[in-house]
Amino acid sequence: MGPLQGIRVIEIAGLGPGPFCAMLLADLGADVLRIERATGSGLFDPKFDLSNRGKRSVVLDLKKPEGVAAVLKLVESADILTEGFRPGVMERLGLGPDICLARNPKLVYGRMTGFGQTGPLAKVAGHDINYIAMSGALHAIGGADKPVPPLNLVGDFGGGALYLAFGLMAALIEAGRSGKGQVVDATMIDGAASLMTMMYGMAAAGSWDDRRYSNLVDGGAHFYDTYETADGKHVSIGSIEPQFYAELIRLAGLDPAEFAAQNDKAEWPRMKARLVEVFKTKTRDEWCSLMEGSDVCFAPVLSMFEAPEHPHNRERGTFIEVDGVVQPGPAPRFSRTAPDRPTPPPAPGTHTDQGLADWGFSADEIAALKASGAAA
Repeated sequence: MGPLQGIRVIEIAGLGPGPFCAMLLADLGADVLRIERATGSGLFDPKFDLSNRGKRSVVLDLKKPEGVAAVLKLVESADILTEGFRPGVMERLGLGPDICLARNPKLVYGRMTGFGQTGPLAKVAGHDINYIAMSGALHAIGGADKPVPPLNLVGDFGGGALYLAFGLMAALIEAGRSGKGQVVDATMIDGAASLMTMMYGMAAAGSWDDRRYSNLVDGGAHFYDTYETADGKHVSIGSIEPQFYAELIRLAGLDPAEFAAQNDKAEWPRMKARLVEVFKTKTRDEWCSLMEGSDVCFAPVLSMFEAPEHPHNRERGTFIEVDGVVQPGPAPRFSRTAPDRPTPPPAPGTHTDQGLADWGFSADEIAALKASGAAA
C-alpha cells in the first residue's frame, strides 16, 4: 500500500541523505532496490540503520562489468535512480545519467551532493556542518557566543533528502506528461539556503539582526525560547501572537504591565531574565499541568526516549516499533492510500535473488552473476 505503490526505485547505496530520501519513498510504498556492497554501506549494525527500512537489498559489485550491466538492466524498468557520490564517480562506473537515460528515456535520475555537480568546490569533501555553514543557516543558529550545529538535520535531511525527494516527485510527474526523464541535481547547500528563505526576506526588510540570539525565532525573544525548570528539565515557549502572549503572562502569574512591551527588543533581556526566574519555580511536569493544552504555544522539551511516550504522540502513533526498534513512523499521512508499516532494514544481500527476479532477471542470469562474483 501507499501512494507510491508500483513506483520502482534503484538506490545506489551511500550514507546520510541519499538513503534517507530513498527511505521516504519506501515508506510511501515504492519498491526500493538498494544496490550495495557485500560489506554494506552503513556505520553500524544493519538492524539499526533505520534509513534502510522498507527496502530490498541486492549486492552487486559495480567494479565488475557484469555488475554494471546488471544495474543497466534494472534501469530499463525503473522509474527513479538515486545516487550520492561525488561528481564524476557514476560516470566512471559507466552508470552516468547519459548512459542510463539512453537505456530508459523516462528515468528520473536523482543526484545528491553537498556542493553540487558544478562549481569550484564540487568535488571537495564535506559534511552537513560545512554545507549549512556556507548557506547562512549555521551562522544564524546557536547562542550569542558561537554557532551550534542543529544535529545534521538542516543540511543532510532537510536541505538534502527532502529536497531530493521533492525534486524526484516533481520530475516523475513531469515525465508522466512528457514521456521524458531528466536529472535532478539536489545539493545540501542549495536546500539549506532555500530553507532560509523567510529569514533572508526578513533581513532584506531590515527586521533580522545578523547577531545570533537577538531575533524573533532564534531565542532572542523572551516569548520564543526554552526555559529550565525546577527539576533541571526544560520547557519551550512560542507565544508570538498577542493573544498567545497574553495567555503566557496570565498562566505564568506575571504582571501584565511589566511585560507590556512585548516587541521592544531593548526590553527583551529584562523580561527574559524574569521568565528564567519564574520557570525555575516549578518542575517541568507542574508547568505541563498548568500550560499544556492551553494557547500559550507551550510544550515540554522531551528527550528522544521520552517523546514516544507522550500521550499525544502515543494516540497518533507518531512513533512505531518494528522488530523491537522504536522509531518515527512514516510521514505524512494519507486518507485513502495509507502505507503499510515498514519492514525492518535488511542485511546486505538479503534480497539479491528475489529482488533481481522480481525486476526481470531469469534464474540463469542470477546464477551467472553469482558465478562471476558480481552478485552475492
